[in-house]
Amino acid sequence: MKPSAPVTTADLAPVVGKVAAAERLSAEDGLALYDDVDIHTLGELANGVRERLHGRRAYFIVNRHINYSNYCVLRCKFCAFYRRYPTKKTTDGGDVSASLPLAGATGGLPTSVRAGATGGVSISARQDDAYALSVEEMVDRAKQAYEAGATEVHIVGGLHPKLPFSYYTQLCSAIRESCPKIHIKAFTAIEIIHFTRICKPRMSIREVLTALMQAGLDSMPGGGAEIFDDRVHDEAYKNKVGEVEWFEVHRTAHELGLPTNATMLYGHVETKAERIAHMIKLREHQDESIRSRPARFNCFIPLSFIPDDSALSDLPGPTGLDDLRTLAISRLMLDNFAHIKAFWIMQTPKLAQVSLNWGVDDIDGTVVYYDITKREGAGGRHQELTVEKLQRLICEADCIPIERDSLYRQVIRDRENSSGGTVWYSRPWGTEDNCQRSPRPGVPDRATRRPRCGHRP
Repeated sequence: MKPSAPVTTADLAPVVGKVAAAERLSAEDGLALYDDVDIHTLGELANGVRERLHGRRAYFIVNRHINYSNYCVLRCKFCAFYRRYPTKKTTDGGDVSASLPLAGATGGLPTSVRAGATGGVSISARQDDAYALSVEEMVDRAKQAYEAGATEVHIVGGLHPKLPFSYYTQLCSAIRESCPKIHIKAFTAIEIIHFTRICKPRMSIREVLTALMQAGLDSMPGGGAEIFDDRVHDEAYKNKVGEVEWFEVHRTAHELGLPTNATMLYGHVETKAERIAHMIKLREHQDESIRSRPARFNCFIPLSFIPDDSALSDLPGPTGLDDLRTLAISRLMLDNFAHIKAFWIMQTPKLAQVSLNWGVDDIDGTVVYYDITKREGAGGRHQELTVEKLQRLICEADCIPIERDSLYRQVIRDRENSSGGTVWYSRPWGTEDNCQRSPRPGVPDRATRRPRCGHRP
């Protein structure tokens, strides 16, 4: 085979020129960035856009992820999170699902359900850690986070076949009552579609979102997008709703003034061209939301596929360089997205740190507990970075750490209150002078060309 000709600077000039002029890149440009541009040049291009938008600011949030259940009616091949809802027969001939304690203390809503406690019924080892949390348990976890200073709870779960829609509305309203200032970011588009189907009588997407917003929902995460392509859909998650329904949920949310995020799960059975097509579809939707709707996508989060324990565990998953390249290309392709996030749970903290110079401006937050993916065999749900660790990662990347809220307003921590917690409020970002510049102990001020910042404002 004849080797391909080396790519020269002249070959890249059209793409580089578009980036420098802040012009929109085409699908062909996106593929060229994947195939023809070395990782360092790509980083320079993406970092130029990142600095044009955010300077050296890098964002993090004090948040808590809470998963209400891992029971799910779907069987997505890439997912190691779901557990089947028990349907085996009991020793007396009954149905396991009927014997589970689904009538709790909250108006018929479920108490905590764990598959290991089913009256002697044998369930596979993979089911031993199945669970469904009651509203009370969820509120307790949200209160713990709130009292520890969290400004956001991020709530998602599997598509539970038995929980009524009232569980989700009562969950939002109970958290709102217990944690008045906390931002409730909850429920992917896939869950919203599920809610429309379990309501009796059935409700529309708009009716479901309106009910959740009235109960306290503040924004939605972007999960469930995966890859917007019919071939990939049919191969990896054929029983899940596709891009039409996903976009319909987010379109309706934006029309109602509900901000959302967007994601892309990459590194499994999709091609680079399908990744680029996915980004362009999101970009087109964002154009319309900016033009005619009161809300839009807050940020884009590329999610690196972790094959461990999934039905696609034979796949290698993306490499670190593929992660870095995809994050950088996301910044270059999505010119109408204000923020690109490297979710450190999926990317690892170290690569998320490096990505702050490859187009990324946000590394998410404290997280604390995350049950959906566990990188490289990590067994526990406790996956946490303290504020100090987040600040250090950002500072060592030569960036200025900014604590944000869910809408990217700067969080100001004022003082201790009588209970020992902190009083905080959000304000739109102004100038870098709002940020404390004193160096954090243990973090050397290596660079004199930029101020070092290691404290929360």
